[in-house]
Amino acid sequence: MNLEAWVPRALITGITGQDGAYLAEFLLGKGYEVWGMARRSSTGGLHLDRLEWLGVLDRVNIVEGDIADMSSIMRIISECQPHEVYNLAAQSFVATSWQQPHLTADVTGVGVLNVLEALRILKSEARFYQASSSEMFGLIQHQEQSETTPFYPRSPYAVAKLYGHWITVNYRESFGMHASSGILFNHESPLRGEEFVTRKVTAGVAKIKLGLEKEIRLGNIHAKRDWGHARDYVRAMWLMLQQETADDYVVATGRTWTVEHMLNIAFDHAGLKVADHLVIDPALFRPAEVDVLLGKPDKAIANLGWEPTISLEAMICEMVDADIARLKRRMRA
Repeated sequence: MNLEAWVPRALITGITGQDGAYLAEFLLGKGYEVWGMARRSSTGGLHLDRLEWLGVLDRVNIVEGDIADMSSIMRIISECQPHEVYNLAAQSFVATSWQQPHLTADVTGVGVLNVLEALRILKSEARFYQASSSEMFGLIQHQEQSETTPFYPRSPYAVAKLYGHWITVNYRESFGMHASSGILFNHESPLRGEEFVTRKVTAGVAKIKLGLEKEIRLGNIHAKRDWGHARDYVRAMWLMLQQETADDYVVATGRTWTVEHMLNIAFDHAGLKVADHLVIDPALFRPAEVDVLLGKPDKAIANLGWEPTISLEAMICEMVDADIARLKRRMRA
């Protein structure tokens, strides 16, 4: 008797974002059936351009839902019966969280509870991944941040992420759920939104290179971040859910660079000089700045066998090239 091969199913909330798109691509490569929850916008539809960019849109099952609406989450879980759930949906831009703190709390914080509670009520055995953030460390208490470093969030976004992180721990301990959190440090790619500083820089450099702009405006260029590539980081997400026991992991490169250093890589790659085009705009400084973030990924390296493979320089050069290519296509259209 021939038995049909077992195919794992994964549900990704926030599949239309940078991480969701790369995770979908990665899981498809592992033979998964991939479902993605996406929220429809009245003006912009489902925003599927990242999945199109990676060439995987026609291979995923897109279902409409909202992380703030538990009934839609329950409907989708009941329909697709996932073996793994990756919660990547969030209002994920720190600056916006100051302008829309209630929305950020509902989506980035309580949204995590909605998914966990839906899984609990439906008695799902799915393993759960929560996208936590290095922003939770905020006003850093240790030079390097590990899983045991105290949190000190410095924005409404970070506070909301901290709620999502601890409710994941709580459901794991209270209900025995296989629920893990990845405390991911900054991770970028050509699919990053232009509101984030790395993509703002690479898109700005591309516009200057092609004569479409003359300057780029930034705030605190002395802030330091631990930057990795999203392709590396989604692999860590998957590895967490393959472990026998759920746990929390810092995912980072273990190296920190200033925004200024990242800026120099981008301009140098395009054959431009920073001094000719950079404008420091005081309006772009945050109300409460996080000056330095530096992850200590020892636990992920030891327990998951994970390590980053793409350097900051390679990543920024890839992003600049991608932005130049995008603009050239638009100019020809």
